[in-house]
Amino acid sequence: MAQFTRCFIIMKKAVFVYSPEQLGYKFSDTHPFNHKRLTLTMDLLKNIDALNDVDIIPARVATEEELLLAHDPKYIDIVKRAGHGELSVAQCESYGIGTEDTPIFENMHEASAQLVGGTLTAVDYVMEGKAEHALNLGGGLHHGFRGRASGFCIYNDSTVAIRYLQEKYNARVLYVDTDAHHGDGVQWSFYEDPNVCTLSIHETGRYLFPGTGNITERGNGQGYGTSFNFPMDAFTEDESFLEIYERSMREVFEYFKPDVVLTQNGADAHYFDPLTHLHGTMNIYREIPKLAHQLAHEYCDGKWIAVGGGGYDIWRVVPRAWSMLWLEMTDQALPTGPLPQAWLDRWQPEAPVPFIPTWEDPNPLYEPIPRKTEIEEKNAQMLAKALHLIRNEKRD
Repeated sequence: MAQFTRCFIIMKKAVFVYSPEQLGYKFSDTHPFNHKRLTLTMDLLKNIDALNDVDIIPARVATEEELLLAHDPKYIDIVKRAGHGELSVAQCESYGIGTEDTPIFENMHEASAQLVGGTLTAVDYVMEGKAEHALNLGGGLHHGFRGRASGFCIYNDSTVAIRYLQEKYNARVLYVDTDAHHGDGVQWSFYEDPNVCTLSIHETGRYLFPGTGNITERGNGQGYGTSFNFPMDAFTEDESFLEIYERSMREVFEYFKPDVVLTQNGADAHYFDPLTHLHGTMNIYREIPKLAHQLAHEYCDGKWIAVGGGGYDIWRVVPRAWSMLWLEMTDQALPTGPLPQAWLDRWQPEAPVPFIPTWEDPNPLYEPIPRKTEIEEKNAQMLAKALHLIRNEKRD
């Protein structure tokens, strides 16, 4: 009798998508966007035995056909030629390349396609049932537009990934962005699409790039009612941030009922971040992934894809914040107390600032905010207005 071997796919709890080539996305030694933070985060996780080689899945390179899901062919050609030294800065500036924010660097197309491919790798692992959750910290470049780079972002991996989720898996996608900067590139890409919902919690654009993300940005046409923004006042602290996060997440999940959730996990709402004005601490980075995890299981059968994003204090903030994300994804206990001494000894000589030697921040981390009550009241008013809009959509 012929014998047959039955093959089963064993679903992993989560996969960590990474390739060393992702480090090639580098504008200069002095540019604030620095993917050395990937190395720092991975080394911290390995030092506490929370990340093993079997967890790490190589990031593939996105094909040109995949990039075309979100970007114009002319723009892709410009990126390629600029990265190969074939174009001057003047020829590129109208495409957002060669600017102070997004300068030209060698092989920029190849490096950018690697970051996009990492997010697509994460998508396939989750949607094909190989893992419940997947993390690509090299992604999260949410400011990129169809034909223009913006805000350190050349290709928009989240926009490509959402189009890919729609075309390959016919998925209804909720995109959640907790970066301190508004997720403008993703929002505008799906502003008229009723099957993609964007939720962005960010510092108000009154004083911060990109200047968008008002609660009145609700979508357009058939997509009206699928764009949600929660702009917080400058100097917002943990309690107000987390109230906005929890209440908005629960309302939007219940309203939209997605098939899969994609979260962008910028770590630049922290007090130490040099490019923003929020006063978050590590407490928010403990709580953000907990609720995303819970709601992914409640509404999406656990289908949760996460990417990185902003985060410009790469020494004191990003490794701790992003470690919390992976630990939550893999159901590992969130650590307290001292950071591994071996990690501190290895990286402190390179760091321009003294490390925080513990998983928690010192308490207090900063001087009391004089306008605390006023800020919290303004945020509460904003939240009430935004939630009212959601509830009106439910009734309609």
